[in-house]
Amino acid sequence: MPAMTRDLALTQTRSAGSQARSSGAASFVVPPIDAPDSFKNKAYAALKNVIVAMDIYQNSDDIRLDERQLAQDFGVSRTPVREALAQLEREGFVRSVARRGVYVVRKTKREVIEMITAWAALESMAARLITQNANPAEVASLRKMFAKFENGELHARLDEYSEVNIEFHQAIIRMSRNSVLISLAENLFTHMRMIRRKTIGEKDRADRSIRDHLNIIEALEALDTARAEELVRTHALGLADHVEKYADYLD
Repeated sequence: MPAMTRDLALTQTRSAGSQARSSGAASFVVPPIDAPDSFKNKAYAALKNVIVAMDIYQNSDDIRLDERQLAQDFGVSRTPVREALAQLEREGFVRSVARRGVYVVRKTKREVIEMITAWAALESMAARLITQNANPAEVASLRKMFAKFENGELHARLDEYSEVNIEFHQAIIRMSRNSVLISLAENLFTHMRMIRRKTIGEKDRADRSIRDHLNIIEALEALDTARAEELVRTHALGLADHVEKYADYLD
């Protein structure tokens, strides 16, 4: 365990002048939870959203979650927070260290590559199913996502493109209309979106990404099953190759 740690203190806004408190790089404002029958579920969803929004690969300091502070911020007892953290630990987002606390998990390079490889299999199958199930309007919606990044404006709007990139891959899975595939992909993609956000600005990945996406859309529009499946798989595995070559910060 590195000597340096960061305690994440999430503080609700109790008045118009209240300020979020956090010793990490960013501050987060968390509203109180007020539904007695869903304290654990709401605490789980809120914590997961906060973790996913973090840039956890920006530096190597450990990020510690303070159970007591979280319960105070949410306005609930510590029991639903403890249950939410236990669920997040089962899903691989946090880890509990005896006598030290709960920490946000950073995946190793090998773990990230394995997740991307699994994603490639799921998303390429989704592309196959889209050519069999999707209607033209759904596929057209994919093309509309990228219209705003024409005329060389991509690098000036990289953060915005990063979110569209994530939305595109989620849409591919959703349009498969296969509920089991969608369920399998959901948690996996939550892990992957953190590394996608980190890598999209590295090297020339943004430019290559948009070209790949447009080629994928053309294959889906043509209902070319084999090509759509191959392009999606190759695109995903290209991210795995990039991580293998350049993501030394994961080690």
